[in-house]
Amino acid sequence: QVQLVESGGGLMQAGGSVRLSCAASGISFRTNNMGWYHQAPGQQRELVAMVNILGATTYKDSVKGRFTISRDNAKNTVYLQMNNLKPEDTGVYFCYVYAGNYWGQGTQVTVSS
Repeated sequence: QVQLVESGGGLMQAGGSVRLSCAASGISFRTNNMGWYHQAPGQQRELVAMVNILGATTYKDSVKGRFTISRDNAKNTVYLQMNNLKPEDTGVYFCYVYAGNYWGQGTQVTVSS
């Protein structure tokens, strides 16, 4: 059974930082591309960042230079370091496994101005 458990969200101030974590189980983590998606209130879910099995990363333009995705294959965990937070970063962040189309339950990030 695949489980993706996100953590690290909360209420932040603009300009602040937070690190999200997603612990995966039930998959061969090191052989899967992993992503973080953001769903703002009333909006569609959008890709924020992705890391492939070789560690190569891609980012949504609006987060380049502020967010960093990384993975620790020994811990079966993918991270999203979010710096210089902006109010528009508010929403639910979901962890995603590309092979198998698995989603985590999401973690709420709220950024106050």
